Amino acid sequence: MRLLVVGRLSGQLAAAVKMAMAHGAKVNHVERTDQATEQLRRGQGADLLMVDYNLDIAGLIAANELERIFVPVVACGVDNDAGKAAAAIRAGAKEFIPLPPEADLIAAVLAAVADDERPLISADPSMQAVIKLADQVARSEASILITGESGVGKEVMARYLHQHSKRAERPFISVNCAAIPDNLLESELFGHEKGAFTGAVARRIGKFEEADGGTLLLDEISEMDARLQAKLLRAIQERIIDRVGGTKPVPVNIRIIATSNRDLAKAVAEGTFREDLLYRLNVVNLRLPALRERPGDVAVLADHFVRKYAAANGVPVRPLSPDARRALAAHRWPGNVRELENAMHRAVLLAVGPEIDAEAIRLPDGQPLTGAVGAHGDNSVAGRAAQTADAVSRAYVGQTVAQMEKTLILDTLTHCLGNRTHAANILGISIRTLRNKLNEYADEGVQIIAPQTGIATGGYGVSAA
Repeated sequence: MRLLVVGRLSGQLAAAVKMAMAHGAKVNHVERTDQATEQLRRGQGADLLMVDYNLDIAGLIAANELERIFVPVVACGVDNDAGKAAAAIRAGAKEFIPLPPEADLIAAVLAAVADDERPLISADPSMQAVIKLADQVARSEASILITGESGVGKEVMARYLHQHSKRAERPFISVNCAAIPDNLLESELFGHEKGAFTGAVARRIGKFEEADGGTLLLDEISEMDARLQAKLLRAIQERIIDRVGGTKPVPVNIRIIATSNRDLAKAVAEGTFREDLLYRLNVVNLRLPALRERPGDVAVLADHFVRKYAAANGVPVRPLSPDARRALAAHRWPGNVRELENAMHRAVLLAVGPEIDAEAIRLPDGQPLTGAVGAHGDNSVAGRAAQTADAVSRAYVGQTVAQMEKTLILDTLTHCLGNRTHAANILGISIRTLRNKLNEYADEGVQIIAPQTGIATGGYGVSAA
């Protein structure tokens, strides 16, 4: 955990810093918000900003976002002014820490922001075989390609590799190649010099330099533009990069881990992905099986998520009932571990009584995992399938192909709680195609669900997952 403290280092704030360091945080300090943005711009990254609530927190967050720097902010204050604390939260701070600090509160805030509760949990032999291979290669310098469907835990595996590598004490930096538009991704990865393009008001260090000495995760690399693929290949081969607008190369020392939910060999055959880059990235391939292919993991993951979200929401930990376990085992989990995690979070909130029963485990639309048909209907599997098919066919009669496509895309996005990557994977299209379709619908005035929120918005957020 890298902590950047912003404000005058009074005795009470210094005490908070010491407590954070005691819990393993690496702490830097500046007095002004503009110094904080400049430090982040220079590549001296942070996982959390602890900011005096007398400073302009809204201005700090806005300045960071102009540079596409998204670091959570925790406000702190020595006089416990409720009005200032509320204003800091409204300005965008995630939490407020009163000073003098309490050790338990500091630890809880650091743990919540760091999101360290993402262990690699498995009991199924198929997944344990992959973990065994990961253990073999973790301490090597080889580039690793992690493949698998959306939601199987590719980033969790990447962090596991970093934590077990020789670079574990150095930064782990992640870039979602599918979430950043092509015209911004180059600057995000390689940085830029002042004046390199409109809006480049100062030198910006890219993710390659920020990850120097550590690990760089290129998430969903299949969505990277072909021109950038060539520049990435050179960076991997030569261990040097060129900032946008720069005049001299910059040496970097990083290990590359890449992920993809698409078949890159097929992408090479289609001409959308460079074969030489695939060879460079795919020194070792870790294919994570879908959750339906590792049924032994469903119960242990469900139990873990129940404990995690019971603690997060301050409710008792209820065991899963036998019926709930059978329902979990019977479901196909097209969204994999991510879908299971969301389902268990809902179940923790919806459960009543001493156990979490099957009724509390519901899909994003509120339907139970195993829906029942009314007493007058056919309750057989075949009967339910026939009724569903008939209803769907009647609903689509009279619609144009374009209307059906729009309905399918928007319904799938809603099912995925706004997750663009997951929706594109289910639809069998690239994230770029999905993004273009959503922009087209937004221009027509259609309300587009925001990423991971379930709330419709008037536009499309390009930073979506």
